[in-house]
Parts: sequence; C-alpha cells; structure tokens
Amino acid sequence: MPSFNLDERLARATTLLTRLGLCQLRLMHDSRWPWVMLVPQRDAICEVFDMTPLDQTMLTFETAMTAKALKQVTGCEKINVGALGNQVRQFHQHLIARTRGDPAWPGPVWGHGEARPWDEAARTDFTTRLLDAL
Repeated sequence: MPSFNLDERLARATTLLTRLGLCQLRLMHDSRWPWVMLVPQRDAICEVFDMTPLDQTMLTFETAMTAKALKQVTGCEKINVGALGNQVRQFHQHLIARTRGDPAWPGPVWGHGEARPWDEAARTDFTTRLLDAL
C-alpha cells in the first residue's frame, strides 16, 4: 500500500474506528451529530480526481457502505456527505446523520455552536453498533 500520513488537524478532531479497504473510518469529536469521516489512506490527495480510478471506485463503495450503516444505526432522515477541504487540504469526506430537530436542522452543521465531546458510554455504544452494521 502507498505511504499515508494523516493530517494532524484531522487526527486531533477524530478517533480512528477502523480501516476499510481504502479509507480510515474516523469518528468526529462532536456528539451533537452521529458524524464520521472517511480518509483515503493515500498521500498527496487533495481532490477526488487526484485518486486513481480504482481508488475513486473504492471511495464510492466505502461511502455507500458507511452511509447505509450510519442510517441503519441512527434511524436518521438524511445522510449528508461532504468533502470541503477548505481548511484541511488532505482529502477527507464527512458523513453526518441528520434528523429533523437536530441542533442545526435544516442548516449545515459547520459553524453551528460549539462541539460537545462524546460521553464515553455513548461513544462506545454508537461505535460498536456502527462497526457491527458495517
């Protein structure tokens, strides 16, 4: 596998849950939303078109697989998927379970209030159910 170094800002904002075929699956340190991130384990990738066609296909597969598991575990109404990269250039993709009445509904989660750390028991329960669903 090619070399891979995770951007330190992504490392600080997330916890590694598992490694999929291409991506690391990471949990955001904000309990207000079930919010995970996929980070392809490739260096020097800023945009999806920087990846090989095979890696693009794997990213699509892993995104769909993770989104389906996230929806199954949370019972949410919508999965938001976004790859912004304005602050951290290393390619990473957010998957956020959204439900009517959540703290930012129906607007975007970015810039809404202050992050709330996960309670250890809630984090363990959520991550166990998500990993089981995968």
